[in-house]
Amino acid sequence: MNDKIPYKIYLSEDEIPTQWYNVRADMKNKPAPLINPATGKALGLEDLNPIFCEDLNKQELDNDTKFFDIPEEIQNFYKMYRPSPLVRAYFLEKALGTPAKIYYKFEGNNTSGSHKLNSAVAQAYYAKKQGLKGVTTETGAGQWGTALSMACSYFGLDCRVYMVKCSYEQKPFRREVMRTYGANVTPSPSNTTNVGRKILAEFPDTTGSLGCAISEAVEAAVSMDGYRYVLGSVLNQVLLHQTIIGLETQKALKKYGIKPDMIIGCAGGGSNLGGLVSPFIGEMLRGEAQYRVIAVEPASCPSFTRGKYAYDFCDTGMICPLAKMYTLGSQFMPSPNHAGGLRFHGMSPILSQLYHDGYMEARAVEQSSVFEAAVKFARVEGILPAPESSHAIKVAIDEALKCKETGEEKTIVFGLTGTGYFDLVAYEQFNSKTMTDSIPTDEDIAASLAKLPKL
Repeated sequence: MNDKIPYKIYLSEDEIPTQWYNVRADMKNKPAPLINPATGKALGLEDLNPIFCEDLNKQELDNDTKFFDIPEEIQNFYKMYRPSPLVRAYFLEKALGTPAKIYYKFEGNNTSGSHKLNSAVAQAYYAKKQGLKGVTTETGAGQWGTALSMACSYFGLDCRVYMVKCSYEQKPFRREVMRTYGANVTPSPSNTTNVGRKILAEFPDTTGSLGCAISEAVEAAVSMDGYRYVLGSVLNQVLLHQTIIGLETQKALKKYGIKPDMIIGCAGGGSNLGGLVSPFIGEMLRGEAQYRVIAVEPASCPSFTRGKYAYDFCDTGMICPLAKMYTLGSQFMPSPNHAGGLRFHGMSPILSQLYHDGYMEARAVEQSSVFEAAVKFARVEGILPAPESSHAIKVAIDEALKCKETGEEKTIVFGLTGTGYFDLVAYEQFNSKTMTDSIPTDEDIAASLAKLPKL
């Protein structure tokens, strides 16, 4: 190895950011506000406070404050597993025979196994500060539910998780980690809520979706005293907390004078992607730098690439506020693919606005090609990646191979959101060659989009 860049670039504990970055402050075109579906008017604090924690609602609605101080108790929790390493993928570069330089920000080095803990601890902290008894939430693949159960255990809060049914069945050990940390886990849709019963009556054979689970979690929260609902992605507040990823990445790159040409992240609701790329897009918004930012989504749930930019419900039960986002329609039922964390019908309003304004590009990839990239990465880099993360790996490899063809020495940074050790059913199917690809037809998407709310 002639390159002087180390395999792993670590920041010191003192270099962990002490503020979250709010990209909305630098956006000329702000993301559209959440709308009350009953009145058609923008939601204020008085509308959100019965559903979410009060301090989190202030973060949600603040388009102007550029930096939010991270409370000391959250900073101390972060020190248990942060800073996370920025890794030079020397072995992957060699295997590909590419002149490209590839780096990945590894967020799986904690018990929850993913980046989700960054926001879970913040949301649990504010719930405890408010004096709440507990919180409810949904989870897809289980990373968010696992992270929130850990955070709630730390702060002494009750945690009730509605887990998408297909993931509940595919990932029993993820479920058991949640239960070990004291969470109550229910497969969704379920018979425990009115909206769950309604969805089951209409779709009796459904394997569930994040939209279904959100509806149930919200209903549960508003029906119990001392509880609030918390969400692991999509919302402005979540992307704010996740900017700890991008801010650390920026610092690590600057330590060695590295400027990335492209930044790649998997895209479901937007928490990982937004957390990684927001500080870099901030530079673009301020005219300080230029990057290619690529969002990678599953072809089975292609919100960016085949969705419509419109106001839509965030949940299948249509009880949540309306958000303006790239959406496939809240009634869209994605196939039970293995990237459970990417099976959401819509995309973050922040990222949707940035994509609409041309600051990002998007790519949809098929499941089998994603796992092919995951296995290639695992065999040379020594980490078994989560299916969600592997979408970013797939496109990073594609771009590195383009550099091989052209001879360009581009620098690629991607987010490795977590590990895949609870996703072995998926790897078993890939290795046994029984994995299939499911892509919705134009008619499927059109039928769902036809049900968008009329404002």
